[in-house]
Amino acid sequence: MANKTEVKNLLKIKTLGDLKASGYGSKSVKQELRDNLIAKLKRKQPVFDGIWGFEETVIPDLERAILSMHDINLLGLRGQAKTKLARLMTSLLDDYIPVVAGSELNDDPLNPISRFARDLVAEKGDDTPIAWWSRDERYTEKLATPDVSIADLVGDVDPIKAASLKLPYSDERVIHFGLIPRSHRGIFVFNELPDLQARIQVALFNILQEGDIQIRGFKVRLPLDIQFVFTANPEDYTNRGSIVTPLKDRIDSQIITHYPKDIEIGKKITEQEARLSTEQQETIEASDLIRDLLEQIAFEARSSEFVDEKSGVSARLTISGMENLHSAAERRALINGEPKASIRISDFVGVLPSITGKIELVYEGEQEGPGIVAQSLVGKAIRTQFLNYFPDPERSRKQKDHNPYATISEWFNAGNTLDLLHDDDTITFKNKLEKVPGLAQLIDKFRKDAGPDMRHLLMEFALHGLAEFSLLSKSTLSSGHTFKDLVSNLFSMPDEDDLDDQNEDFG
Repeated sequence: MANKTEVKNLLKIKTLGDLKASGYGSKSVKQELRDNLIAKLKRKQPVFDGIWGFEETVIPDLERAILSMHDINLLGLRGQAKTKLARLMTSLLDDYIPVVAGSELNDDPLNPISRFARDLVAEKGDDTPIAWWSRDERYTEKLATPDVSIADLVGDVDPIKAASLKLPYSDERVIHFGLIPRSHRGIFVFNELPDLQARIQVALFNILQEGDIQIRGFKVRLPLDIQFVFTANPEDYTNRGSIVTPLKDRIDSQIITHYPKDIEIGKKITEQEARLSTEQQETIEASDLIRDLLEQIAFEARSSEFVDEKSGVSARLTISGMENLHSAAERRALINGEPKASIRISDFVGVLPSITGKIELVYEGEQEGPGIVAQSLVGKAIRTQFLNYFPDPERSRKQKDHNPYATISEWFNAGNTLDLLHDDDTITFKNKLEKVPGLAQLIDKFRKDAGPDMRHLLMEFALHGLAEFSLLSKSTLSSGHTFKDLVSNLFSMPDEDDLDDQNEDFG
């Protein structure tokens, strides 16, 4: 990569003669990627900025493939940053490269391949005009769908061009080139390759290996210089199609991607990718507990018996979930006329739409219903994270003299109930929690460093956690949650209004 001064001097060059005089040397796109990667590695610069969790797995494989000048297939479930990795490869391209001005195929002035560029160079020689092509323009991306045609990818004869130029259809100049030839000297990314019809995949054979393309029965020899990057989902191999064996054999490196291995990496990805407005960033507080719970939902979903593991659980679940959590707290603040708000456990009602749209259910899960499965995943996340903040309730139950939850349970056992509503203002929310004996003492004992807002969030979290461990009963209503004694709830039948509320909540 050139420095700013070198780039500025290059952009002043406007003709082929000046380009030759500058000493500019052509190189293939794969060589260009390799050289710039070597330079970055030597300078200890990050190559794939903003990619988390792949530092010791995917990225080393990808760097090895680039050093080997390979075409690449990124294989992994949805939401594993495959396309993002491909897009970041543009950072390894030169800032600008010269092209023959007006060329459809971005011809190298020193090595033109199209009829147009060859004729222009033959006619004008060193006076051939050149333009400069930036790295961002050298990236082409196409989603493989069953309706993609040869004409889309390779090209077709243009009868209007033939008529206006008075040329036969066998002349190369009447061709309207497709996406692949137009990506000459750049990066071409084919997303979800198995979805592409087999006969279209066959057309890629010679392009990858020989650079030959065939249109309407006549061959055009085009030694195309392209870095191909394919992405594929293992699910597609059985559900919708596959990569045909001869094409797969011609893709030099297949690199397997994966989901985040731990919650901390998941939090980094979510924080980086969530699109939050300036107002939300300034007025809505999301604690580490909230962030941990949200990531835990994704981990629970990936191991759930109700979720199809072959389909995967995209990182977009937590990204859209974080956006919805902020919006839920923002909405509550707007309703109550409050300038700021902290995200509560009750705001996870806003995450349910993010879950139901991001998971594929197995047969049993479909019988349960996506809303109920989503609610169950939130509950499991609360149960798992609860043990990181408070003692195990199941063990504490056996310690009658030292049970930290005894006072709380006794208050509910005496027939008391607590309604926490989604739209409770801050004062009402805090006052409701403070009236439960033993709840504040629980926080004082085990989370004594918590600030005022965090203290009440932990009190709410404790109630939800105790319900998940069956020390309390929690009923979900359309407007919030009701906490009560577990035993009395077992002997009471829900009335019609409760059933209506639950049906409304779960759809």
